Amino acid sequence: MAVEESKKRKGGLKETFFLIALGVGVALLLQAFVVRSFSIPSESMENTLRIGDRVSVNKLHGASERGDIVVFRGWNNEDTIKRVIAVGGDKVACCDAKKRVTVNGIPLDEDYLFPDDYPSGEEFSYTVPKGRLWLMGDHRSASVDSRSHVREASNWISEDQVIGRAWAIYWPLSHATILSRPEIFDKVR
Repeated sequence: MAVEESKKRKGGLKETFFLIALGVGVALLLQAFVVRSFSIPSESMENTLRIGDRVSVNKLHGASERGDIVVFRGWNNEDTIKRVIAVGGDKVACCDAKKRVTVNGIPLDEDYLFPDDYPSGEEFSYTVPKGRLWLMGDHRSASVDSRSHVREASNWISEDQVIGRAWAIYWPLSHATILSRPEIFDKVR
C-alpha cells in the first residue's frame, strides 16, 4: 500500500509541475504575440493615463486608427505611448479660429485634453506621409510628440513601429477602465 501511495504522490507532483510549466508557457506566448503590459512613465497622457497606471496593450490590433492610444518604439528608441491624431495621407494642422487641431479640415473638439491645456502651443500644418502617423499626448503642454520631431523625414513614426493599441487600464483598480476611441474622430474622412 505504501508503494501505491508513493506512486500517486509522484504522479501528482509530475502533473502539478506539468500544469505549472504549461501555464507559464501559455503566458509567455500570450505576452510575446497577443497582449503586453505597459506602465505609464510620464504626465504626457494625463488625465486619460496617469503616471504609474498599467495598461493592457493588444498586439494584434491591426492598422492604427485616428483616436487610438498606441504604444510604439519612439523617437529615442524607447517604448512610448501617445494618441493617434492623423494617419498616412491626412492633413493635420493647428490651429483654426477656435484654436483647435484640424484633420483634413475637420476641427477636433478634444474633450480628453488635460484641463485648461491647449491643443498646441505652436502652429503647424503637415500632410502625414503614407504608412506614417501623427501622434500627440493628451497633456499637450507636457508632451514631446510629433510636433517636436517631424521636421526630419526620418523622425515620422511608422505603422511598423507600433507595438499595439492600449485597450484598458488595469492598475490601479481605482482607475481601471476600458479605453475607447473618442467619437470626434468618426467625422474625419
